[in-house]
Amino acid sequence: MKGLRVVPTWRHGQERLYVCLTDGRNVAWYDRETARVNLLDEDRREDVLDALGPFLAGPVTVGPPPVPTPAELARLTLHPDDDLAPNRPGEALVVALDRDPGPPRRLRPDPRRRALAAEQTVGEALDRMEGAGWHTLHSVPLPGGERIHHLVVGPAGIFAVRTLYARKQRVLVTDPMVTVGRHEPRPLLRRLRADADRAAYALTAEVHPVLAVAGPATLDVVAPPREIRILQDVDLPNLARLGGVLKPADVEALHAMARDRHTWLRV
Repeated sequence: MKGLRVVPTWRHGQERLYVCLTDGRNVAWYDRETARVNLLDEDRREDVLDALGPFLAGPVTVGPPPVPTPAELARLTLHPDDDLAPNRPGEALVVALDRDPGPPRRLRPDPRRRALAAEQTVGEALDRMEGAGWHTLHSVPLPGGERIHHLVVGPAGIFAVRTLYARKQRVLVTDPMVTVGRHEPRPLLRRLRADADRAAYALTAEVHPVLAVAGPATLDVVAPPREIRILQDVDLPNLARLGGVLKPADVEALHAMARDRHTWLRV
């Protein structure tokens, strides 16, 4: 059959090549990551493979599309307004600054903008782990106006990450207090543990708290805090090197649950 054309697209960070008829209908697609050609019409197998020939590298699996997993079905039925996955790093701060940018001139920088810069730095570092089987959600809203800065789900488990702006300042951690530069100490670790506990309740799974310090001059931890990892933003990729405790199907299922806004209404 002539007239088939190949159209490249990106879906959820993965490249797919769709094989279409002249009227735009799809007859197959090629997933590069899984090296699989998914046929919607077995009678067009040879024509599809001929059209994809210049794009195939090495052996491929050819067959009908796989049956969707429960996690995929949950994602497909999720209303866009309830899907947290599109949130950008610092989404809540971006919205707040759009609504109320503050006075045009200030003697001191708006602390919200510093916090946003830190969340964007940390969020970008976490997003780069996506290709290694990890998923990150940003600005997960909690009842009462609170939020989890970043929620990370991957082979090593689930992590609730709170970001701390500390550019070129000394950070001193004495559980549960955290001191940045000359500012007053704050009980950030207590709040971080509360975030992780609420996430664990919502997801019915263990959630590990992480404090991500963005750009400190020095980071001094007087004693390793109980159950909390304290990392600089440049060290966040170390999370991907931890031992695996979740199977890929479990990661996808937990991510599908976490991205649903309704999951967090009961915590």
